[in-house]
Amino acid sequence: MNFYDYEAEDARCNVVKMDDYKGKVVLVVNTATRCGFTPQYDDLQDLYEKYQDAGFEILDFPCNQFGNQAPGTTEEIASFCDAKFGITFKLFSKIEVNGENTHPLYKYLKEQKGFGGFDPNHPLTPLLESGLYRTQPDFRNTPDIKWNFTKFLIDRDGNVVERFEPTTF
Repeated sequence: MNFYDYEAEDARCNVVKMDDYKGKVVLVVNTATRCGFTPQYDDLQDLYEKYQDAGFEILDFPCNQFGNQAPGTTEEIASFCDAKFGITFKLFSKIEVNGENTHPLYKYLKEQKGFGGFDPNHPLTPLLESGLYRTQPDFRNTPDIKWNFTKFLIDRDGNVVERFEPTTF
């Protein structure tokens, strides 16, 4: 299987096939509206506006698994993103990215690109690593998503070419 074999439900409950994005560069990101990384929405929107005409797409998957920082319904999340950040890229329904209810797309993404480490120069790295170490001492060796705003870059052929942890933008 590859990226194009998956599908997901968007914020309006429509099934979207990833093969709709064939020939485009895609950034898949798990997000949260009440996270220290939430201001990355501004950067994501800027990136989208800059490269959309060149065939770049961002797929936003809200997830409430990290500190319950994506509360509310998908509709409430969509309203927040529109009002606060003017998001125009594709918003999907809230999903899980780890555990037994992991969305199939995220199972695939994690199989393709495991955890690469946090940016050692980011001010939140010590806090993230400390918190993760307390609950998952082996966190560095698992492909699980570690926090909100983890990003996967998919090339025009559907290959997962890079994974960016939340401390990287």
